Amino acid sequence: MAYVDGFVVAVPESRLADYKKLAKKAGKIWLEHGALEYVECIGDDVPVGKLTSFPRAVKLKDGEVVAFSWIIYKSRADRDAILQKVFADPRLSKDMSKMPFDAKRMIYGGFKTIVEL
Repeated sequence: MAYVDGFVVAVPESRLADYKKLAKKAGKIWLEHGALEYVECIGDDVPVGKLTSFPRAVKLKDGEVVAFSWIIYKSRADRDAILQKVFADPRLSKDMSKMPFDAKRMIYGGFKTIVEL
């Protein structure tokens, strides 16, 4: 079964064009290095929950929107190898210092799939 990396970040609405540009570039790099799929989404119906929610998780501020992203790999081993290549790729590493979001509030993790339909 596939392996998935998932991400949730708060993006300032004023930086959405920059975020989309970076996401397109990053997605191409991930796919070149072997990822099967790369998806970036911007919140459209993301209510603040009473206890937990995407906005609460990223400490969403006024003027920000939640971005939800995932990358699919063939396996965990493929993901680990691909990440090494991606983070060594100078096309992406030069952009790491000027992210269009607050990376300190990013939530991310790797997930084993248990159901694929």
